[in-house]
Amino acid sequence: MAAKDGDGWTECALGHRHWGVHGASGLLAVHHDDSGTPHVLMQKRSWWSHHGGTWGLPGGARDSHEDAVATALREAREEAALHGDGLRVLGVYLDDHGGWAFETVIVESPERFHAAPANSESSELRWVPLPDIASKKLHPGFADSWPEIQGALRPETVVLDVANIVGARAEHGWWKDRLGAASKLLRDVAQLRLTHPVLDQWYPRIVAVVEGAAREATAPEGIEVVAALGSGDDAIVDVVRQARTWERVRVVTADRGLRDRVTELGAETVGPRWLLSQL
Repeated sequence: MAAKDGDGWTECALGHRHWGVHGASGLLAVHHDDSGTPHVLMQKRSWWSHHGGTWGLPGGARDSHEDAVATALREAREEAALHGDGLRVLGVYLDDHGGWAFETVIVESPERFHAAPANSESSELRWVPLPDIASKKLHPGFADSWPEIQGALRPETVVLDVANIVGARAEHGWWKDRLGAASKLLRDVAQLRLTHPVLDQWYPRIVAVVEGAAREATAPEGIEVVAALGSGDDAIVDVVRQARTWERVRVVTADRGLRDRVTELGAETVGPRWLLSQL
């Protein structure tokens, strides 16, 4: 394993020539303004580079020891002096060509930070509002994947009605040890790779609401735990109400009354089976 051991040309099963013997990845940084409009940090490639003059994402060849996120952040540092501070990974889109793949790492940024070319591979870096992207001369690979990727730019929060899900799980003796059953569910969810219709890897914000005897449940890495002081349903409604207007919120519960309340606030609902089937 060595730095830059991914540099080089290779051919995929479709007969196309690609840069990156171990594949490649790029960083799609997105910021939503106060109106909810997404702005994407885009790179205009230098005239001398492959597909020079087109707009795409900072990115490049993956080294053998790297995953997609590490590659995308490294390439963004090299090409745009961009560091990962304040960025939250939303997911990874896989464009698989058979034997070679480009992975787009989608990250949310709290601001439209200043970005400028850090090496000769870029002639310009600019935050572009989503409605304006299609009118630009796009890198062919980005142009092909953009119709799918743009539907996955909204940050997503999954809210777990833990008491309801534990009841639906119905493991033996769960009612005698509600804290233990809730803690086990949270540990299992923390290890789970949730499925997404577009993204190969999906990292939603997960908020688990616990109540009653399960209020002492601790939060595993990757999960926020809200201990309801009173009604668990009221605590879930508060979480939904605090979401940003452009954020997609999905509440996992079978409680009809709760589903009606959060739907009125713009959230989506799915039953516990959606989660349990993935466990």
